[in-house]
Amino acid sequence: MYAQALNVAEKAHADDPELRARFQHRVDAEEKIEPNDWMPEGYRRTLVRQISQHAHSEIVGMLPEGNWITRAPSLKRKAALLAKVQDEGGHGLYLYSAAETLGVSREELVEQLLTGKAKYSSIFNYPTPSWADMGMIGWLVDGAAIMNQIPLCRCSYGPYARAMIRICKEESFHQRQGYEIVMTLAKGSPAQKKMAQDSLNRWWWPALMMFGPSDRDSQHSDQNMAWKIKRFSNDDLRQKFIDATVPQGHFLGLTFPDPDLRLNAVTGHWEHGPIDWSEFNRVVRGEGPCNRERLKARQKAHDEGAWVREAALAHAEKRAARKAAAKIAAE
Repeated sequence: MYAQALNVAEKAHADDPELRARFQHRVDAEEKIEPNDWMPEGYRRTLVRQISQHAHSEIVGMLPEGNWITRAPSLKRKAALLAKVQDEGGHGLYLYSAAETLGVSREELVEQLLTGKAKYSSIFNYPTPSWADMGMIGWLVDGAAIMNQIPLCRCSYGPYARAMIRICKEESFHQRQGYEIVMTLAKGSPAQKKMAQDSLNRWWWPALMMFGPSDRDSQHSDQNMAWKIKRFSNDDLRQKFIDATVPQGHFLGLTFPDPDLRLNAVTGHWEHGPIDWSEFNRVVRGEGPCNRERLKARQKAHDEGAWVREAALAHAEKRAARKAAAKIAAE
């Protein structure tokens, strides 16, 4: 944490029209906003919410895949999956660090996750009963994440944008890795292809929900786009994902679980059927298949890691004391 509370003195001017106009001018000019710059309180709160939810999603997202590390079908698959899960942990680290520059502590963010006050991506509250799900998460879930996250590399807030550059590079590799797993199954035995098809049937609609509610129902979309925190609407990103993904699935000989899916010859876009947003809302409320299981696992890991945090803190305090003593001796 290296910039906490830097802007506290300026919060009293949060509604100053001149400061807000100057801020918006910088955003419109594609200048990056840095932690020590003045920013509207709403901008800061929005970033804290979005970046922390993103970080939580990366950490919770390790759980459904980590469950398969010991059961991967080969040593090669095991090593690749282990590396991917480690990458996700690193992504969470980058994002928590970016959130800390906005004046919120990591301990506070983790507490919000464990108590259920903070949300994470609804997609990670679905079970992974087959090996094909490891491929489907890479192909669909990471593919949807990339579609969402590449524009974030141009986010107006500097620390978030810079963190996303490396994250997107690694997520791109994860997406290709997942597609290769699905391709291997789809081109394999009838039982393997059925496993891939069953997995696609379960993950397709939740993947489309990852982009969030339709534009007409999104509460923060207009303001976030004006601040250039996001660059495209939820529906635009969802359409780009569908247009890119459907031909890939057809190449594999898989069928998407949407009887209304069709190519519009005029627009060139794939049109899809209605999304069951009631399911999305249930999962967000904590009523998904694995909500309780995911939070229970995170709480267990947090409790079991307490000694590591305590040891690291004690080590840091000893180092600080030695440096202080050395400085006094030198004087």
